[in-house]
Amino acid sequence: MKQVYFDSAATTQIRTEVVEKMTTVMHECYGNASSTHSFGRTSKSMVESARKTVAKQLNCSASEIIFTSGGTEADNLALRSAVRDLGVKTIITSRIEHHAVLYTVNQLELEYGINIAFVDLEDDGHINYAHLEELLLSPEKKMVSLMHVNNEIGNILDIKRVGELCKANNALFHSDTVQSVGHYELDLQDINIDFLAVSAHKFHGPKGVGFAFIRKHSGIKPLIFGGEQERGARAGTESVHNIVGLEEALKITYANLTEERAYITSLKEYFIKSITEAFPGAIFNGSSGDLEKSTYTVVNVCLPIAAEKAPILLFQLDLKGIACSRGSACQSGSSKGSHVLSQILCDDDMQKPSLRFSFCKYNTITEIDYVVAVLKDFM
Repeated sequence: MKQVYFDSAATTQIRTEVVEKMTTVMHECYGNASSTHSFGRTSKSMVESARKTVAKQLNCSASEIIFTSGGTEADNLALRSAVRDLGVKTIITSRIEHHAVLYTVNQLELEYGINIAFVDLEDDGHINYAHLEELLLSPEKKMVSLMHVNNEIGNILDIKRVGELCKANNALFHSDTVQSVGHYELDLQDINIDFLAVSAHKFHGPKGVGFAFIRKHSGIKPLIFGGEQERGARAGTESVHNIVGLEEALKITYANLTEERAYITSLKEYFIKSITEAFPGAIFNGSSGDLEKSTYTVVNVCLPIAAEKAPILLFQLDLKGIACSRGSACQSGSSKGSHVLSQILCDDDMQKPSLRFSFCKYNTITEIDYVVAVLKDFM
């Protein structure tokens, strides 16, 4: 059976070079990075080398990079610390953020009684910047938390504009950049941002590792207590092989970004054209059908399929060896529909099947043709 993987927004295939580098580290560099003997110092130097690589790529200080277990931990670190340690009383966010943000701010409301303000959305899912400015006028200590690239519909936030609005209104700015780091260049000296979250497995690195950028002198305290790892910001023995894998994936990704981005963009263009021709009634959700306003890796399409057939579509695609998703992989097992699409689609369109197809360097035109053919057969 043919196997087609179009779910890279959930996780990417790890690069062979990354696996090889990690395997070498696991075999040869097994010392605890906190140990003072030569084995430990070797591991420590690898962790610090990776930290410097990340910092150089993002144009920030190495001391501002804290390795975590992934984006979810990094989001929690920023949001919870802002409330607990920095006196934030209001968090301004949107209803289409990743659940790592939405569930965290809801919990903070229960624990600390903070205010949650949701910025209005345009019909296509982009935020209403005028309403954001209004929300920023409130006098209490505020944090804005808005993701750079939406993981379901691919909409791109004007992250620099938001940063400038936050600076003008004395608000902290946190962004979940899990879907953008590794796909876009970010210069943190040019963007007014205090915290961001990153996961390695979104750019062909290993799962279970990521990092938080925390602007220096922020004053936050750790969420996890124990040892003094990560400059005291995050206790726990460093996962050296994963951190090295993150570093290797990041280096390779940015070294090949221009070429790979052009190729993946061509795949998305071809996919949009093929779907439009095969299914005239298809709707591209959010701005995912607009190459200027959405990321080049994601397409979210609402297909004109009868409501009674909709529940089995994803199952049928899986039987044909096609991997895609209804939305975030973090929603798997939930009976609820996409919280993102529920904010931008009418009730009728919510009854139709919407699928997210997300691409990477390993995909091909032939795979797209196969997917379209399977969809046509199903309909």
